[in-house]
Amino acid sequence: MKFLHVTIQTNQFEKEIEFYEKEVGLTIQRDMRPKKDLVFLANGSGETCVEVIRADEADTSGNPHLSIGFQAEDVTAKHEEMAAAGYQVTPMISPMPGVQFFFVTDPAGVNVQFI
Repeated sequence: MKFLHVTIQTNQFEKEIEFYEKEVGLTIQRDMRPKKDLVFLANGSGETCVEVIRADEADTSGNPHLSIGFQAEDVTAKHEEMAAAGYQVTPMISPMPGVQFFFVTDPAGVNVQFI
C-alpha cells in the first residue's frame, strides 16, 4: 500500500498553504478552489501529499502526540531560518551522533519536524 496523504483541517487555510509552500517547499498538486477550499501539496506528482481543508470550526491547539516530518537539506540552517522568520522552534535535538532535528508548530497547530 502507498501512503497517499495526511489531512489538516484548519481555520487558517491560506496561512497553512503558505507555510507548506514557503517553509517546506511543497507545491500545489491539486487545487479544488473555488468550488471547495481544499488543496493537495507535495514535492511532486505522485508523491505523498499534505491535504489542507478549510474548516472554520477547527482550532489551532493541535495534537501534542502527532507530528509530520520533512527532511531538510541543512537542518541547522533551516532552524536558524525558521527562528529568524518568527516561528517558535524547539532547541535542536540530537538523540544520537549524526542525527539532528527540531520541531515547529504550523499555523493550524500541527507539530512539524525538520530533520
